[in-house]
Amino acid sequence: MNPLDVIVAYVADVVRHLPRRERGDVALELQALLGEALERKAQEEARPADAAMAIALVRAFGEPAEVASRYGTVPTIIAPADARRFVRLTWIGLAVIWSLGLLASVQPPPGAPSDPLSLLATWWLRVVVPSLWWPGVLVAWFAAANLADRRRPRASTWKPRDARSGRVARGGLVLAMIGIVAGLAILAEPRLVLDLALGGRAAPEAYLALTWTDTFLQRQAFVLFLLVASSLPLFAHVLVQGHWTPRLRRVQDALALLTCAAMVWTVLDGPALATSAGDEAFKGGLVLIAIVTLAELAWRSWRLPRSPGGLRMRTS
Repeated sequence: MNPLDVIVAYVADVVRHLPRRERGDVALELQALLGEALERKAQEEARPADAAMAIALVRAFGEPAEVASRYGTVPTIIAPADARRFVRLTWIGLAVIWSLGLLASVQPPPGAPSDPLSLLATWWLRVVVPSLWWPGVLVAWFAAANLADRRRPRASTWKPRDARSGRVARGGLVLAMIGIVAGLAILAEPRLVLDLALGGRAAPEAYLALTWTDTFLQRQAFVLFLLVASSLPLFAHVLVQGHWTPRLRRVQDALALLTCAAMVWTVLDGPALATSAGDEAFKGGLVLIAIVTLAELAWRSWRLPRSPGGLRMRTS
């Protein structure tokens, strides 16, 4: 095989990875480029070019598939600009699915094995493995969006905004404050729910199911009430001011983390309600609230940009 045949064979392998409409132009360009490179190499070594020299040249140039990626547009399932958002949504969705599945697994039906190893195996086989449908759905969604953007490019609609403004939806903030007040009322006297729902005609067993234990009232109740109530003046200040500041966000995050810690303490530190069924439901709700809160904190810390410290701009 002469050196020209080596180059022709190499170029053929390269363009095989490209769309048909691009193969002719790339083949001519690449063959001329490698031919000139082979001539220079023969002059440097002061000997005629042969097949061995040509093979060494093309091997140094790169694998055919790699070289083809330099010339053509490599098809992508997920656009590079969406890669971080895809990973973020994947892990958030899996964390929620796994956490909810774990809560369901630790309460096996009657007659099912309840030892930790059996519960872990059940959680793995019935929750973790089937949960892979979530990344699959995201891949299909992002792939469809990427294909649509490539076929019908959209004009940019970007508009500048003040990243420091932290504008809030006042309606949502008012609803959050109403929810906090309702939670405080339930925390102070959960039997009020029965009185409001049934007009005081509930069975004694129902009232017993919503009765706090003395241990909970002496240990966690005051801490939880204080932490939850502390959010009311914070939200009221933001409601009047109309936006979040970095300092207020840090205060909110600190309160959220302390509240999650108090919830975990409550879950791990003995019964909070007088009956086991009510206690399990209450603690399951606490775990769910803690998971959602931590997920929201992680999402916000990932989503918000960090200001470059060294940037200085002079404005007139």
